[in-house]
Amino acid sequence: MKRELGIARCGLACCLCSENVKCKGCGEDGFLELDWCKDAQWCENRKCCIAKGITACYECGESNCKKGLFVKTPKAAGFTEFVRRYGKDELLDCLERNEKAGIVYHREGIIGDYDGFDDIQKLIDFIRTGKKQA
Repeated sequence: MKRELGIARCGLACCLCSENVKCKGCGEDGFLELDWCKDAQWCENRKCCIAKGITACYECGESNCKKGLFVKTPKAAGFTEFVRRYGKDELLDCLERNEKAGIVYHREGIIGDYDGFDDIQKLIDFIRTGKKQA
């Protein structure tokens, strides 16, 4: 885990991402210029945060947002909601504990153990406990 990369604007876990080894994380510290990031120009969540003057989606009051990655993956929406409820440090602590217990963020490509949830609350429960509920 690269804790210093933190959580992306959209809620995804930059700290656990293995997709791009050159990535520096997408914006907790306010990155506006991301010339090293292939996705920066199209990322709707990033553009929305910058337009609203917030550092991340979890700071926004729009809890049922369907922009950008929230449409593609419940993981982004679930991680964002987790931070709203419990805070960013708690998410990082849970992800670190889960990683040590063998839970994998990216198992095949960008799909891992936090994917496949159709219910955000079940994902949040999994993050907190490290156990999938039936």
